[in-house]
Amino acid sequence: MQSDSLTHDILIVGAGPSGVSTALHLAQLAPQLAQRTLVLEKAHHPRPKLCAGGLVVDAEVILERLGLDTAEVPHTDARAAHFDFEGRGLKFRLPRRRTLRIIRRDEFDAWLAKKAADRGIQIRQGVTVRSVNAGPAGVTVETDAGIFRARVLVGADGSNGVVRHCILPRSPIYTARVLEVLAPPHPDDGHEPGGAYFDFIPVPNGIAGYTWDFPTQVGGRPMRCWGIYDANLFSGEKRPALKEVLETEMARHGLRLGDYELKGHPIRWFDPANDFAVPGVLLVGDAAGADPFFGEGISMALGYGRLAAQSIRRAFAHDDFSFRDYRRRLLLSPLGQALMARWFITYILYGLRWRWFQAFVWRVLKPLVVLISILFVVNWAKRS
Repeated sequence: MQSDSLTHDILIVGAGPSGVSTALHLAQLAPQLAQRTLVLEKAHHPRPKLCAGGLVVDAEVILERLGLDTAEVPHTDARAAHFDFEGRGLKFRLPRRRTLRIIRRDEFDAWLAKKAADRGIQIRQGVTVRSVNAGPAGVTVETDAGIFRARVLVGADGSNGVVRHCILPRSPIYTARVLEVLAPPHPDDGHEPGGAYFDFIPVPNGIAGYTWDFPTQVGGRPMRCWGIYDANLFSGEKRPALKEVLETEMARHGLRLGDYELKGHPIRWFDPANDFAVPGVLLVGDAAGADPFFGEGISMALGYGRLAAQSIRRAFAHDDFSFRDYRRRLLLSPLGQALMARWFITYILYGLRWRWFQAFVWRVLKPLVVLISILFVVNWAKRS
């Protein structure tokens, strides 16, 4: 096996949104460190990635501050988001801008990686990480392309990543379940063509989540993305199969699930009691934890990247790579506050499974739900 010498002070494992965001923020905040940063990616862009691909306003705010315009990526915009229970609820619209921009992750991630490469970030693709060993003198990363050593390692390799498993092998894991399918628009589905729909109809049956339907595109062709999310709070109970619930919901709108390819993937979600770092190593993105309420991860990943870059800059400035304050800084940040709010809401809204309660929240408490969302759930990036 070939061995690589220590030529990079910072290694980032994973060239998805969280890893590339870390690199881009380093280039913005500490250009001298960005020049000594290497990103390792096991696949080659554009690579398949299961993700519904919704960019909320917080993601776009972070990218705009990096000088990036998501209009360059093939996309579809949703003018409004509907949060329903059994087809009735509230309609949420942002003033003077789209509510949701939907991209395909293979196209978005490749675009973001190219932007980083254009700014001088080194990205080495086709490198699979096998193990990570963090010690007082730095971090050693064994890969199929050799041994890499660095002063700092950023674990941005997702929900099932190697980095977290190596540095925190006994850390609790909270994993949500997701199924999704792409289907052409159906003229009789009862939904606005430009609307995004989230229905919490599965909650009374012990599925801590919702079904969704929103517009997307594949190769320029208009499509709809359907899916179901379950935070998996009640994994020990008998519950209906996710596929059956999604099949019923799609049938209610005139579509047959069996006509389309169904795909599934796990999402590791955030818990404030977790650890997010050890000396020399930081976790970002899904490796640290996505939003447990919606399973939304892109904006969170981008926000983690900025926080990690700030922590890395501070570590080199003070020659202190313990990262003992990373968890505290995360939880006190606008990103952390939004994650904790969603974590709290997850246990309340999904824990109270009475049908009348879900109907009351989404149909009657609409002004309060919107106010709480604006104050605690969204717009956190503007406060960063």
